[in-house]
Amino acid sequence: MRIEDLIKLAFDEDLGPGDLTTESTVDPSLKGTARIYAKQDLVVSGTLPARLAFERMGVQWEGLAQDGDALSYGQNLCRLHGTMAGILQAERIALNFLMRCSGIATNTRATVSAAEGKVRVVCTRKTTPLHRELEKDAVRHGGGHNHRHGLYDGVMIKDNHIVAAGGIAQAVAKARDHIHHLVKIEVEVENLEQLQVAIDAGADVILLDNMDNEMLAQAVAVGKGKAVLEASGNMTAERIAELKDHGLDVISVGGLIHQARWVDFSLRIDPIA
Repeated sequence: MRIEDLIKLAFDEDLGPGDLTTESTVDPSLKGTARIYAKQDLVVSGTLPARLAFERMGVQWEGLAQDGDALSYGQNLCRLHGTMAGILQAERIALNFLMRCSGIATNTRATVSAAEGKVRVVCTRKTTPLHRELEKDAVRHGGGHNHRHGLYDGVMIKDNHIVAAGGIAQAVAKARDHIHHLVKIEVEVENLEQLQVAIDAGADVILLDNMDNEMLAQAVAVGKGKAVLEASGNMTAERIAELKDHGLDVISVGGLIHQARWVDFSLRIDPIA
């Protein structure tokens, strides 16, 4: 879904046929300025949908920070210029986008820092329906990387595919026959026996799913250099710090998105003369 379409739906949901409070208390011709500022230390994301929300109401966005920037408590993100009614009616929609996306970026920054650049940290497809583009952007703003965007841009053979196809080797062979030569094949394995089968079948990437740290070390000893090795399952910043020197190529963390807490922004209108 295009961001513009998402914003339109957000206004349909929140503004509906009109803003009872603003329309009854604020002169529609009254103009002024406002600012959005951080109410905690955070990493910025979501400025595009926030800006588009204000622009939809005729309000000008003057950016003072951009996606990926770190803001401290009290620092301004932007200044706004326009009608008071427009500012007030876009306020909540814009702040919701900012707080959600910046929460993901802030969580990602903290998680990625634990890897110390020694292993790539990526998100997953565990995203809010229709918000995937924004949430995956937020991961990148926090210093992380993206896994495949959807079912259409990468082959990932999981446990249920393996059962349905009749085994790992059969699934890899069928996928290889179906796709073109530029697409890589990833296979999810749960133990060292499956790992060896996936290597022998010619998997390009192997997802080491829900293995403990000892088994991950053994898997790296078996598979290093034979395929890209990705670990997933119960990954936290603390555990990534333990695994960063194991020799893994990628660690995927669904919690970058689905465990992120919203951060806090506030909007304040400047005094009107």
